[in-house]
Amino acid sequence: MENSKIKLNVLGITFSQVQAGAYALVLAEENGLRRVPIIIGTPEAQSIAIFLEGLHPPRPLTHDLFVTFMSKVNVLLKEIFIYKFSDGVFYSELVFSSEGQEIKIDSRTSDAIALAIRSGSPIYTTDEIMQEAGIVIEEDDDDFEDFDNSRKNQTSQTQQHLSEKLSKEELQKALNEAISMEDYEKASKLRDLLNKKKS
Repeated sequence: MENSKIKLNVLGITFSQVQAGAYALVLAEENGLRRVPIIIGTPEAQSIAIFLEGLHPPRPLTHDLFVTFMSKVNVLLKEIFIYKFSDGVFYSELVFSSEGQEIKIDSRTSDAIALAIRSGSPIYTTDEIMQEAGIVIEEDDDDFEDFDNSRKNQTSQTQQHLSEKLSKEELQKALNEAISMEDYEKASKLRDLLNKKKS
C-alpha cells in the first residue's frame, strides 16, 4: 500500500459549481497533473482559507486548538490518508504517532486537511482514488485557467467598487473589525483589497 500512495497538496478553495452554499477544496497531485475537488461546507472552508490567507483570529479556532493540544501532549500527526471514495464522499484517517505507537482515527476529509495544513503534515491518497475522482488538467488547458480564476472573477466587481471607495487606512480598519467579528470570508476579501492597494 505504501508504494501506491499519491502525495497531494492543497491548491486552493473555490465556490462549488455543484452544490449551492458549499465550496470545493482542490487538491493537486504533487508529481502530476491530476486535481481532486472535494465539496466542503462553509465553516470548514473558512477554517482552511484563514490559514492559507495568513489571517490571525483573536481567539483560536477548533483546528488551531487541536494542533496546540497535540503539541502540548507530544503527539505527532504523521499524515492524512484519504483511503476511500464512495458515492461522492471521501473518507480519511488521521495517522498519529505517540510514544512509539501509531494511532489511526477516522475523520472528515475537510477537518483532516484543516489539521494537516496547520501541522505541516503530508496528505496522501491512493492511485485508485485518483483514477476515479481525479481530473486531469493539461498545463495549457483553458478550462483549468477559467476554473483556477473563478473565485477572483466572482468577486472582481465587489473588489473594484471597494477599491475606489476606501483608503488603505479604512480597509485596514474594516479588516480588523471583520477578524474581531470572526467574519473570515469578508476578512479574506478585505486583505486581498488591501494588498492590491499597497502594491
